[in-house]
Amino acid sequence: MSEDHFDDELENSLPGKPRSPMGRRFRGFLPVVVDVECGGFNCATDALLEIAAVPIAMDEQGLLYPQETLFYRVEPFEGANIEAAALEFTGIKLDHPLRMAVPESQALGDIFRHVRKAVKSAGCKRAILVGHNSSFDLGFLNAAIARCDLKRNPFHPFSSFDTATLAGLAYGQTVLAKACQAAGIDFDGREAHSARYDTEKTAELFCGIVNRWREMGGWEEFDE
Repeated sequence: MSEDHFDDELENSLPGKPRSPMGRRFRGFLPVVVDVECGGFNCATDALLEIAAVPIAMDEQGLLYPQETLFYRVEPFEGANIEAAALEFTGIKLDHPLRMAVPESQALGDIFRHVRKAVKSAGCKRAILVGHNSSFDLGFLNAAIARCDLKRNPFHPFSSFDTATLAGLAYGQTVLAKACQAAGIDFDGREAHSARYDTEKTAELFCGIVNRWREMGGWEEFDE
């Protein structure tokens, strides 16, 4: 089965045509910004250490804005690989007494419950992951879902919106910090590489690009 065919089957299997402006904006999908911090680059073997998610909402003028941030420090799964270079890069201290990490299943379960409520409230059918280099985040998310054997995953299994690509188009920048600067968004490099901070900045960037496109006349269905 091709990805396009799977996508069509998924859409057709969900009842009702989206009636809300947000539901119509992205074919029934609710954008949810996600960032993960990990013990390396291999989603099959390396630990998921932090995850944050920010559902996106739409105001009465059809402009997008970030909702509440969900953030969890995550316990490495049994047998997980953790590279020393990754910890040095992110600044994560696994033995910090205030880290208060939770199991993967708890972190994802809580995020999924919140996202499902956001999807329903927005009049959408399913969530779609937004990330900066989104294939990385989606890969680690899907690997954790498989490890925990979680059901009722609200996210599309393979599609995503990549703000590195969008920022390259809109601003000629693909690095998150430089894209934010080009978009007029404050970015503190000392706070970077925290899942919470990077998710919130990615959410600002995504909303800014989509809203700028609307203001330029690129999406007028809201006015119909």
